[in-house]
Amino acid sequence: MLKKFFILLVLAVLVQFAGFAQSSFYAVDSLREIRIYFYATDWDHQLDSLYVQGDNERILADLIIDGSSYDSVGVRYKGFSSVSVNRIKNPFNIKLDYIIDGQDHDGVDKLKLSNVIQDPSFVREVLTYEIAADYLPSAKANFANVYVNDTLWGLYTNVQAVNKGFLNDHFGNKYNPFFKCNPENLNVSPGGENSNLSNVHGSDSLDYEPYYALKSDYGWEALYYLIDTLNNYTDSINKVLNVDRTLWMHALNYTLINFDSYIGYGQNYYLYKDKTGQFNPLLWDLNMSFGSFRLTDASSIYFNGFDIAQAQNMDPLMHHTQISVSPRPLLRNLFLSERNRKMYLAHIRTIVQEHFANQSYAVRGQYFQNLIDVSVQSDTNKFYSYADFITNLNNPVTLVTADCPGITQLMDDRTTYLSSYTGFSGEPTISNIVTSPQNFVVGDDIWVTADIADATAAILGYRFGNNMAFKKMEMFDDGNHNDGLANDGVFGAVIPNSANVIDYYLYADNDSAGVFSPVRAAYEFYTIQSQLQNGAVVINEIMSNNVTSVTDASGKFEDWIELYNPSNSPISTAGLFLTDTAGILHKWELPNQTIPANGYAIIWADEDGGQGDMHANFKLSNLGEQLILTNSDSIVIDSITYLVQADDIAFARSPNGSGPFIMQSPTFNANNDFVNAIEDKQTLTNIYPNPFSDFIKWENMERVEVRNVLGELIYTAENTNRIATSSWRSGIYFIDLKDKNQTIKVIKIQ
Repeated sequence: MLKKFFILLVLAVLVQFAGFAQSSFYAVDSLREIRIYFYATDWDHQLDSLYVQGDNERILADLIIDGSSYDSVGVRYKGFSSVSVNRIKNPFNIKLDYIIDGQDHDGVDKLKLSNVIQDPSFVREVLTYEIAADYLPSAKANFANVYVNDTLWGLYTNVQAVNKGFLNDHFGNKYNPFFKCNPENLNVSPGGENSNLSNVHGSDSLDYEPYYALKSDYGWEALYYLIDTLNNYTDSINKVLNVDRTLWMHALNYTLINFDSYIGYGQNYYLYKDKTGQFNPLLWDLNMSFGSFRLTDASSIYFNGFDIAQAQNMDPLMHHTQISVSPRPLLRNLFLSERNRKMYLAHIRTIVQEHFANQSYAVRGQYFQNLIDVSVQSDTNKFYSYADFITNLNNPVTLVTADCPGITQLMDDRTTYLSSYTGFSGEPTISNIVTSPQNFVVGDDIWVTADIADATAAILGYRFGNNMAFKKMEMFDDGNHNDGLANDGVFGAVIPNSANVIDYYLYADNDSAGVFSPVRAAYEFYTIQSQLQNGAVVINEIMSNNVTSVTDASGKFEDWIELYNPSNSPISTAGLFLTDTAGILHKWELPNQTIPANGYAIIWADEDGGQGDMHANFKLSNLGEQLILTNSDSIVIDSITYLVQADDIAFARSPNGSGPFIMQSPTFNANNDFVNAIEDKQTLTNIYPNPFSDFIKWENMERVEVRNVLGELIYTAENTNRIATSSWRSGIYFIDLKDKNQTIKVIKIQ
């Protein structure tokens, strides 16, 4: 018995240690230690000078994070108003791979250390990010004691960078258009535009450069298309903007009175265009949430600022009910829709009920203060006294410009105000959600029914993969949609021609209010799934010696595998596994991505998941090997054995999708039978970029026709050298240069 107890004890310790070893660098219950050792003795003068000059260059230092050492990191100050040459405790931006490529700490290559200015409580930023993470992709944050040359510099908040690594984690890729929405020069005067997505600057996308920082290799045309649609074609905004996620951002900002944001000066957020073609807003810089920043909401009433009582009673639909002095189209134009307003208020209700009405936010705030109490006392460079720290969780503290409200002082009264706001309550109730048939296969029509009380309308949102935006359809209580009797409170709708995986949520409203199920939709949703069987998806083409044929999004020539969906129904790759090792069938799990009916999906076999979720954890052997595609039950969906391949020659099925494999020129992401119809010709015209995404150019003026892989004419032009292509589907296209009598094959990537 003693021996058994000892074994169990050891196992428990090992499990505990393993959990600690795998814990996130940004775990909120962890207090990090970060030591910076600058090479230069006048490091503070150098950093001050770089900041004053507006130079983003860095100076060198060594770094120790929780005992792990890193050489030659690059350090600069971060932020705008939080930096001053007259302050000791300035915020730091530390790039670990500044000199040494690939250097990171547990996958983190950049540190954002905020100096906790404008927050006597010390907890605003960490608490707000924790709440936001329940509803939309959000950075993580915790606390760190920072030392400079072995001198304690103070307690900082350690905030995850919203960079390409963040995008890859949350969106499965990182190369699409990506913008930081902060103007070069913040305009605080009446009518200041800043990064508010208005179209006042004109129709040339380059005129918007002073207001948005491009963080990707391309994207200006896509951003202007978003701005133009938002301002001029609001009815089509769902095509280019994740409206639901935008409503969640607004709901968080207005509930928590986070006005150093879009709703304040039109800044401090990011935009990223995901696989669906929609831009997603991302929160950033939350250190002045809970009413610490109270200068403006750009409306006619509070344009010159507001006091604590006004913050407690701030109208969350100010930019619908009042005049917007500074244009706020991302609020005002979305709020033109009554349904959007009800959805927005439903999100506010969820935030209030899950975090504030039940006082969980106050418990978390006190937990964080207990965690950092000793560190705050030891921080001799903090901007407030220890007494202010203790006080500000519940009571106001006087700052230079105004009183900083106590967090519970603000939010308890705000919860009361919002809970009685018109549209907050009176919502329908959704229960007893049923899908049928329960044992479905690809191509089935799937019925969704639910008991929905007190509703005048209901919506079903669904998708078959995370590269597909949620489609919305009306649900009916008319007795004709598998919903029982007419007007019996049971609503029904059918999802036609379904895939093997269905993500879905419900929404219902009445004259008073709206409600989602699940309440965190569409960030959270319900999922039903069936298993794919042999032949449902085929390995259609591979290239193990890609020397010059096609590059991935990073510009590298990597091995690739093409999957083909031979059916007339969409198929999701969720629950599928791919391997090049027969003894390890579940070597690499595919993401939840839809392959359209008779469509294709490309997997890059490059051992580089850091580039995106369609990058496998193995490479292809040039000498030939076996590839096996299975489901989660280890049923083989397809398998092939390929031979040695020559440079830039593919191993492909002919006929496409069903025939035996032959060696041929590649038909990347396209029908294999098309390779013999049109081959690339030597061209005197430089067409670039190729592959392309949002646009394609050529050097000389030409009369052109563009056809897709089916030979259909999709574009004609004269006297131009540029085509906007952001709306085109991925795949192969053929550009006929009429003046040169040439046809050039080009490839469109997401």
